[in-house]
Amino acid sequence: MSLIATLIIAAALGSALIGGLFFAFSTFVMRALGERPVAEGMAAMVAINRVILRSLFMPVFFGTALLAAGLGVFGLVRWTPASLWLIGGALAYLVGSIVVTMVWNVPLNNRIDRADPAADNEALWRHYLDRWTLWNHVRTVACLVAAGLFIRALLG
Repeated sequence: MSLIATLIIAAALGSALIGGLFFAFSTFVMRALGERPVAEGMAAMVAINRVILRSLFMPVFFGTALLAAGLGVFGLVRWTPASLWLIGGALAYLVGSIVVTMVWNVPLNNRIDRADPAADNEALWRHYLDRWTLWNHVRTVACLVAAGLFIRALLG
């Protein structure tokens, strides 16, 4: 197996793995947190957001981004029948996962992290749950699309 094929498989697996994590949050984690009292749900999400920064998630999340970017550049520089699939996979992952995370999810995380736990945070928490989950759905779909495009690139 060639090095490029191995890198494509790694990018597909990384995209699918991250998409699966996002899927779990979209389908049951956020709903479970939303069913808890506001202070409890917010505290749990703040704790998750802090722990995730020191977890294996981060190297997989950003490592997949580096792979995706490299494969996208490879697809542009060395045009093959797989190039459009590689470029599409790279764009899906980079825009749909990394950019959406930085532009939408992280600022929402920061808002609840800065909230006064003693205040009435009902409106903030409901807004957070709605918006964060909406953008997480986008990240889920983008990652799974990226994985599919990378897999398709292997077929030529």
